[in-house]
This record gives sequence, structure tokens and C-alpha cells, in this order.
Amino acid sequence: MKKEFYSNGKLLISGEYAVLDGALGFAIPSSYGQSLHVTPTTSGFLEWTSLDENDKIWFSAKFDLKDLRVVSTSDETIAKTLTSLLLEANAQNPLLLTESDGFQIETHLTFPRSWGLGSSSTLINNIAQWARVDAFQLLQNAFGGSGYDIACAQYNSPLTYQLKDGNPQVEEIDFDPIFKEHFFFIHLNRKQNSKEAIVNYREQQFDKPQLVKEVSDITKKMIGASTLSGFETLMEEHESLLSKVLKIQPVKQRLFPDYFGAIKSLGAWGGDFVLATGDDKTRSYFKSKGFETVISYSKMSL
Repeated sequence: MKKEFYSNGKLLISGEYAVLDGALGFAIPSSYGQSLHVTPTTSGFLEWTSLDENDKIWFSAKFDLKDLRVVSTSDETIAKTLTSLLLEANAQNPLLLTESDGFQIETHLTFPRSWGLGSSSTLINNIAQWARVDAFQLLQNAFGGSGYDIACAQYNSPLTYQLKDGNPQVEEIDFDPIFKEHFFFIHLNRKQNSKEAIVNYREQQFDKPQLVKEVSDITKKMIGASTLSGFETLMEEHESLLSKVLKIQPVKQRLFPDYFGAIKSLGAWGGDFVLATGDDKTRSYFKSKGFETVISYSKMSL
């Protein structure tokens, strides 16, 4: 019998980098995500096909069901990563691959892979659902990371995320400000490597407890902000704080110094999406700079 699973994409509004060290992060699940379809077969193989938002195949592989050895693939590197993920899921649930004599698996993204909305985290959460294992543990054992993206994959409303003694604490929150129509997400046309960005963060010397405290305070104030100008001030404070730690210029200074609203990096600095506050002139401003993907908050959020 065919099984289907779905996970939401993610955007970290506050807490980037510091969430790794226990800061309170504020994230929203996105209306874009990824599904996984599992069909039992009798082939003796696990046959994998990944489709993009246009239903075009961007990856395929065939694994021997006995040991998940790669029989054939369109991309050795991706196949190797997928093997380690499937082996870890099978280690957590050794019955997983015994439930059929073969599997045909299809994944479907509803957003471009270059957007950085969580093609990996949605996959991990979908595999965890199929394997009936803990997705946070699967992420930790296979890749590492804070896990906020797994929380977004599983929840359908804005949330706070915090690691306490290494354990994820997730709380759904009511974030529905009257000024949300002034929020826009702009894609910077660069897929950022999260692992490299984390390594760079780890190499910096700074007062970690102080950063965690300050970022957590900003997160709480953002969630409770009652005015757009108050929220914009907090965006700028967050940018300034992380800029000093990462030794990277804030994105507004670097790319958009003449923009009339506030701009904040999201997730790994230097790529993927940024959050900008603005109005009906926002789209034309960013498009004039060559950034075509400008998405309103109401369209991006669940």
C-alpha cells in the first residue's frame, strides 16, 4: 500500500547561529515544502526519484535493498548522503527495510532547491515519518545542526525553538501582527552552505553566554512587538549584534544601502532569503537590483 508524507519548509526569523548555542529562536514554517511517496515493490531494490517544483527529475538512484549499496545513480555525492540517512533511519528502526521486498520512492518539492527553504530538513522529517523514528535524532546522528528546521517541518504555526541541555524545546506562538503586510522575503540568488557558515561561526571568538542572552531578549521582543517601527529597530539590533560576531557587514549595508526599509538576514548569512520591511514600492526596488523573487509574508507563511 502506497504511503505519503509531507513536511513544511522553514525560515528562521531570529536566532540564526546563536540558536546552536541555546539562544531562543523564532521561526515560521513555510507554505512551501516537500512530500515523500513510498510504494512497496517486489524488485529487491530501493528505487529513488526526486522531482523539483516543475515535476522534473533532478536526482535518481537505485540501491540494493539488502545493504543499501548504490547500484546506479545520477549523482554519487547525493547518493552517498542519502545512503547515510537511510542507514541511520534503518539503525533506529531495523524493521524499516523488511516491510517489503522492494520500494519505489518519489520526493516532490514545491519550491526551487536554490531557495534554501529546507530541501534537506523536509527530506529528513519525511524519512523519519516513514521510518517511525525521531526526526531530531535522525538529523543529529546523520548531519548535526540545531534542529529548528525539523520543528518547522512538523508544526503548522509560528514557533519558538530552543536547545536546553541539548534537547529541543518547541513552543507554538500566536504571531499575527497588524503590520505583517509590510513583511517581504527576498531571495538573494545564492544557495548558502549551512555547514560552512556554521564552521565560520564556530571559529569566531566572542562571549557566547552574552550573545545567547541578547539574541533571546531580541527574539522575545520581536514576538511581542506592537508597531512596525519597533520591529524594524529589533531587526537592526539583531543584524548589528551578529555582524560583530561574524565579522560580516549587515546585508543592507553590503547590498542595499539606499533601501528605505529595514532588512535582516535569515539563517546562514550571505545567501538564501532576507526579510525586508516595505510597501508597494518594495518589489520594484528589489527587481531593479536584479532580485526577482520577492514573496509577501502571507504567501510565504502557513
